[in-house]
Amino acid sequence: QVQLVESGGGLVQAGGSLRLSCLASGGTVNIGGMGWFRQAPGKEREFAAAISQSGGNTAYADSVKGRFTISRDSAKNAVYLQMNSLKPEDTAVYYCAARRGSTIRTSLDYNYWGQGTQVTVSS
Repeated sequence: QVQLVESGGGLVQAGGSLRLSCLASGGTVNIGGMGWFRQAPGKEREFAAAISQSGGNTAYADSVKGRFTISRDSAKNAVYLQMNSLKPEDTAVYYCAARRGSTIRTSLDYNYWGQGTQVTVSS
């Protein structure tokens, strides 16, 4: 069974940066595409960024495009989300997700989920 553990969240001022990390363990041979999702209080979980198994293809929500960058290190079974120019509306719990298929998904069609890490952006 794959376990995903996120880290790197915290409190930052608007305009600042954070780098989220997600480390996978247990059955990582099953991991294909990976993604980051976020959920703000009272709102549904939404897609933020995704990366294919090879790392050659990425996708971003319009709300984060140009500010966030997703990357992965398959040797370390890790995926990262570099977040720059953060805005108060980026405040949410950020979840790492992995799927058995190799391609990108922007929907919630993922097999494994982490517990989430809180990101709070103050104005």
